[in-house]
Amino acid sequence: QVQLVESGGGLVQPGGSLRLSCAASGSIGRLDVMAWYRQAPGKQRELVASITSGGNTAYADSVKGRFTISGDIVKKTVYLQMNRLNPEDTAVYYCRAWSTSNYVYWGQGTQVTVSA
Repeated sequence: QVQLVESGGGLVQPGGSLRLSCAASGSIGRLDVMAWYRQAPGKQRELVASITSGGNTAYADSVKGRFTISGDIVKKTVYLQMNRLNPEDTAVYYCRAWSTSNYVYWGQGTQVTVSA
């Protein structure tokens, strides 16, 4: 059974930081891309950041300069360092992975709440 397990969410004050982790396990094969998405209440799920097996990264405009994605695609782990968090970053954050055989996997999500 393939699993993507996220951790690291929680409650943080505006201006604070959190680090999310995602690890894949099971018969998932080789991965091409891992990414973080988020979904705020009443909004569509959106791409936050992605990283390829070649190390290329991409970010949503709203998080550029504040969030950093890193990881080891071969080891099937990815992280999201989130700095200078603001209330608009409040959402459930999901890990997503694409395999080289075009399967897509989702984690179950971890809640991030930014509030004073």
